[in-house]
Amino acid sequence: MQYTIFVFMLFVSLQSIAQRTSVEDYRMQREQLKKTETLRKLDSGVYYMDIGEHITADAKFRYVLENIKSVPSDLTFYFGKNSFYLKKYKQSIDWLTKYIQLKGTNGQFSEEAAIILKNSEKEYLKEKSSEMTKAGEILSVNYDIDCGPGGKVTCPVCKGNHVIITKKAFGSDYSTCPYCNEHGILTCDQYNQLLRGELKKAN
Repeated sequence: MQYTIFVFMLFVSLQSIAQRTSVEDYRMQREQLKKTETLRKLDSGVYYMDIGEHITADAKFRYVLENIKSVPSDLTFYFGKNSFYLKKYKQSIDWLTKYIQLKGTNGQFSEEAAIILKNSEKEYLKEKSSEMTKAGEILSVNYDIDCGPGGKVTCPVCKGNHVIITKKAFGSDYSTCPYCNEHGILTCDQYNQLLRGELKKAN
């Protein structure tokens, strides 16, 4: 009798494990399908941007932003570039700056990003001088940026020097950067907290 009960309980337990595994597999498959569809939208957005359909590209990029957990670094470039063509210069500056912070001068699009960023800054200054404003801009501060496989970023506050130099009337004042480690590096979590204004000073 005890053996029968044991076998029955074992069977019920195995059935429960199988059901949980099946549900987990289904959930993972759904997530993978959603990710594939999201990346397809990103590729589609790049295509439309390249042929000059910037409003359509913008819709594609916004879809990706709304449906991805961590924003790929390439998307920060594409969205910033497309924003320039839509004359959303502040938005362009914000996203292109993030790309350059993440990739430095060695990124695939670093040179182009620097050129477009410079042009965006120039146009934004003109816009501000004429007191024009753009509605509906999406700023990267609202999203978690994917820092890449290394998971580390050069601190944008001290530019990786771990020292902040403040120009004064009678020379310069040097202070230790309160955010990064001694190598001028932030983790990806720290970088995203810094973007949101949530990173606390270490000293």
